[in-house]
Amino acid sequence: MFFDGSLNIIGADARILFISPNKDKLRYVLRILFPASNNVAECEACLHGIRLAVELRIKRLYVYGDSALVINQLNKEWDTTHEKMDLYCKEIRRWESYFYGIEYIHIVRDKNQAADALSKIGSSRA
Repeated sequence: MFFDGSLNIIGADARILFISPNKDKLRYVLRILFPASNNVAECEACLHGIRLAVELRIKRLYVYGDSALVINQLNKEWDTTHEKMDLYCKEIRRWESYFYGIEYIHIVRDKNQAADALSKIGSSRA
């Protein structure tokens, strides 16, 4: 699962892309209708993607994101210093029990182009 969130002048949005072992793709775009920072948009994308994975009955999940902050906090390598981020991390970890295995992997933005490409759809409300 690839996730990405962003904030722009129009508002915030979140994008999720699932790629199956057979290379089948499922794309999901979410408009965020409450005041959100870029980090909150990233967390919303991750959280919604994990919830979708549970609905899809996925049992082993690799979670790829280009937000070093979110990935390192979920991997417990960095502390959460903001209450809202702490709540997001706790909620995301609560969903981990639905999987046999879940890994959070940081990727550079250039490698997250699949999720970034969805940003134009979310941002333009297309």
